[in-house]
Amino acid sequence: MEYTTQMDAARKGIFTPEMAKVAEKEHLEPKKLMALMAEGKVIIPCNKVHTCIEPNGLGSMLKTKINVNLGTSRDLTDLNMELEKVNHAVEMGAEAIMDLSSFGDTQKFRRKLTHECPAMIGTVPIYDAVVYYHKALGKITAHEWIDIVRMHAEDGVDFMTIHCGINKETAKKFKRNRRLMNIVSRGGSIIFAWMEMTGEENPFFQYFDEILDICREYDVTLSLGDACRPGCLQDATDASQIEELITLGELTKRAWEKDVQIMIEGPGHMPLNQIAANMEIQKTLCHGAPFYVLGPIVTDIAPGYDHITSAIGGTVAAMNGASFLCYVTPAEHLRLPDVDDVKEGIIAARIAAHAADIAKGVPHAMDWDNEMAVARKKLDWNAMFDLAIDPEKARRYRESSRPEKEDTCSMCGNFCAVKNMNRILDGEIVSIFDE
Repeated sequence: MEYTTQMDAARKGIFTPEMAKVAEKEHLEPKKLMALMAEGKVIIPCNKVHTCIEPNGLGSMLKTKINVNLGTSRDLTDLNMELEKVNHAVEMGAEAIMDLSSFGDTQKFRRKLTHECPAMIGTVPIYDAVVYYHKALGKITAHEWIDIVRMHAEDGVDFMTIHCGINKETAKKFKRNRRLMNIVSRGGSIIFAWMEMTGEENPFFQYFDEILDICREYDVTLSLGDACRPGCLQDATDASQIEELITLGELTKRAWEKDVQIMIEGPGHMPLNQIAANMEIQKTLCHGAPFYVLGPIVTDIAPGYDHITSAIGGTVAAMNGASFLCYVTPAEHLRLPDVDDVKEGIIAARIAAHAADIAKGVPHAMDWDNEMAVARKKLDWNAMFDLAIDPEKARRYRESSRPEKEDTCSMCGNFCAVKNMNRILDGEIVSIFDE
């Protein structure tokens, strides 16, 4: 092969089949796409082993993509249930699946995903190391952590969250500037605890070059994890979060030197008025690398409704530069999501992504909305259902309250403004009560 990674290909002027698919989807000139990829501002996570993937690009100038977190836990180990969620997620338009499994035969599930699923597949190797070695956290060696990264690359994973920004210096700053909620990142808390127990440097930071060599070999995109992301509004944009982001920016440059594709992970819980500024800080400190955000969740008081708090924050984040939204379900903070929770989370995230694309002027983003407007003007209910982001729910609501007149709905009936304006502009008489 004449290139190692998609970034390497772009820098060499090689237009790959994956780039061709992304350029067509995004209505982007090939040369423009390649230039953005060469700079690291657009990525195409696409492991060479994951041959059934449908390539997608991530970058602030492209359509906003969404990720769906799934996976088993000690309390819920049903792999078939997780696979059902995966299939629903792909059918509903999710571009990425992140396997966060922390119990059971994790490799079996991971390999099934990379052999059968067309979405981008992401993982967090630090979770799997604890499962795989099945020994006390403090007994895992530095190189054993790195060996799991290689295993995941060999299994075909397209992107990995690596918590490499919380080094000894960041940890010192965290301990000096205590938070209301401490560290809420699962991976971040694991590596922080390991560092505290062993006294050693974070191996993902110390052996970052080894990780880059693995990623270059398989073309794995590194998702630089935010171990210090805020877990409540009070902790947003604090010293630990920014210190880690500075480190991630430095590591981004090192990755690009080896042609490894990079994205940066971001908050977290954050007041609405801080989101736009955080996107600008990230773009500056991390040199325009794509930004992957969890939420942001804009208020801490809505367990059971955090798909809504997340969609609010995600829209603002994406319209100000975030490229990739991690969905949040109604079950967030409460339990492992079921199939219905996954659906609610996906719909909320897709609405946020689409609304942001319209706001930032992505070419053709509003075409879908214009088609819906035409269908509504014509009172073409079947066309409205077909265009709805959730056709099944739209049809169910319509059927649950049938109107007297089929061309209206049970809200307005003969008072329907759309119907009456169509008629009066066609020269007809509108009487409303006499009909």
